[in-house]
Amino acid sequence: MTNKNLAIRTVIFSMLGNVALATIKFLAGIFGNSYALIADGIESVVDVFASILVLVGLRYANRPADENHPYGHGKAEPLITFLVVAFLIVSAATIAYQAIQHIRIPHKLPESFTLWVLAAIIIWKESSYQIVIRRSKKINSDSLKAEAWHHRSDAITSIAAFIGISIALYFGEGYEVADDYAALVAVVFIVYNCYKIFRPALSEVMDENNHEDLIEKIRTIAIEVKGVKGTEKCYIRKAGMDYHVDLHALVEGNLTVKEGHRISHLLKDKLQKEIPEIGHLLIHIEPF
Repeated sequence: MTNKNLAIRTVIFSMLGNVALATIKFLAGIFGNSYALIADGIESVVDVFASILVLVGLRYANRPADENHPYGHGKAEPLITFLVVAFLIVSAATIAYQAIQHIRIPHKLPESFTLWVLAAIIIWKESSYQIVIRRSKKINSDSLKAEAWHHRSDAITSIAAFIGISIALYFGEGYEVADDYAALVAVVFIVYNCYKIFRPALSEVMDENNHEDLIEKIRTIAIEVKGVKGTEKCYIRKAGMDYHVDLHALVEGNLTVKEGHRISHLLKDKLQKEIPEIGHLLIHIEPF
């Protein structure tokens, strides 16, 4: 299975899961008198729309290079991530506003069955996080990483709701608002996760050269090529699931242009074979 297909299947898996969970949360929240669960449901609805954005973004980002986009369309992926972060912030603001409103209005204690619902949701969302984060690392996708953190933030909000409802049920009348304060605590975690999603995407858009491990791997492979005496500058830009590399390779200074050109092609072929995630690769030959 290609990286693109794996990414798309992962997003569809997340989207279907969020649709089911949003339905369960809303029903449990309404019939169980729990605003924390309803707030949780709001986040799941936002996650569905965010997943749709990620799906569209992945399809576009994985288009092949063309005349107008010689480096491909990978930069679309962090731009989609920014939209996903915006969706999360809007949902956090909505949850916070509704929770504050709910605190000011007297309401019944949550039903005890909501705890069982939340326990199941926490297990499901954390399992989903582990699945998606592993796949995001495997195919090097920031969009999938953002999708994974949606699952983790959902698990966190559910834990907050679980704690809030437990407090309300244990202490009884007068502690009904613990459920609503739990929703506010969840908002803090959502905003924090927004930053964790946003920062790598910003780094990608700004072409930050912070890929030390990959640079070291490239240098190690390069000197294995016959004729390459060493490497000098090595700049890397990430675009979607690919890395675009500018590399200065050192060869004997008295070689012909033709021989230097041949060595550069040997080096390019070896690097792209051993590191498939390298996309565009520019090699500049310099005298040793």
